[in-house]
Amino acid sequence: EVQLVESGGGLVQPGGSLMLSCAASGFTFSTAAMSWVRQAPGKGLEWVSSRYTYIPNTYYTDSVKGRFTISIDDAKNTLYLQMTSLKPEDTAVYYCAKAKYHYCTGRGCSGLEYWGQGTQVTVSS
Repeated sequence: EVQLVESGGGLVQPGGSLMLSCAASGFTFSTAAMSWVRQAPGKGLEWVSSRYTYIPNTYYTDSVKGRFTISIDDAKNTLYLQMTSLKPEDTAVYYCAKAKYHYCTGRGCSGLEYWGQGTQVTVSS
């Protein structure tokens, strides 16, 4: 059974940093295509970042480029999202997701088939 468990969310002041983690199990993490997606209050899902776990290609939505970094730890089967210079508009529930298809571009990975439960990030003074 595929499981994705996010952690690391919380309340942070504008300009602060957070590191989100997504612990993965139930599939071969070392050959996967993974994404971070967020949902702000009252809004729809917004793709944030993607990467393959077996090659270093990474992709980001424009609003987080230069501030967020997606990474992995193969030994821990964990996906990370390092978030810096956080803004109030980054406030959202953040989800990690596994893609069905190994096709990722600057708009995300195709066919997100498994999702975690999400972790809340609130950026406020």
